[in-house]
Amino acid sequence: MTQPVISIVLPVLNEAQHIEATLSSLAPLRQRGIELVLADGGSDDDTVRRASGLADVIIEAPRGRARQMNAGVAVAHGRMLLFLHADTSLPPNADVLVEQALGSRGLWGRFDVHIAGRHPMLRVVARLMNWRSRLTGIATGDQALFMWREVFDRVGGFPDQPLMEDVEICRRLRALARPVCLSERVSTSGRRWETRGVWRTIVLMWCLRWRYWRGESAERLAEAYR
Repeated sequence: MTQPVISIVLPVLNEAQHIEATLSSLAPLRQRGIELVLADGGSDDDTVRRASGLADVIIEAPRGRARQMNAGVAVAHGRMLLFLHADTSLPPNADVLVEQALGSRGLWGRFDVHIAGRHPMLRVVARLMNWRSRLTGIATGDQALFMWREVFDRVGGFPDQPLMEDVEICRRLRALARPVCLSERVSTSGRRWETRGVWRTIVLMWCLRWRYWRGESAERLAEAYR
């Protein structure tokens, strides 16, 4: 088997309703040689059965997005890694974009994001996320982080914490280099925002980020998030 250039690591938990559509959308990338690793955090629905045959590797991992992604990397074969949320879709040429970004001396990067949904504020939220990450060098998991595997290993992978694992790994990566910020967009579902209330979620997430910046533990913030 030829070693894949890119491995996509997808952490999932109880995504039976959407997992087939998510994985099917990645089939063209798999046909071009991308490895797809699904790390299940102990789903008690039909996620794993429905994913069977639609991913290259399916593993059971300790629950928690950071732990699942680290476990996925442990079995991945790609020299480049891309971390994708189950409710996020990539542009069709994502493999080419990542290879170009990292092949031109980039160490890590992320995509711009579009939040799909009916509420007009979701477009504003996405613009602010894209602008903020360009300014600060800190991205979110919704923006499909990608990096060289050796860079992932160098920063120790995702920190073992229940929230803000994306912020923390970006801090560590930023100490090595600024991210490559691709203007091409991934599309992520706005269902979380619309279910909880868009304005309520905006305020909650900004408050959590502020508290994390002030040094509050990820464990306490996870309680507030739940």
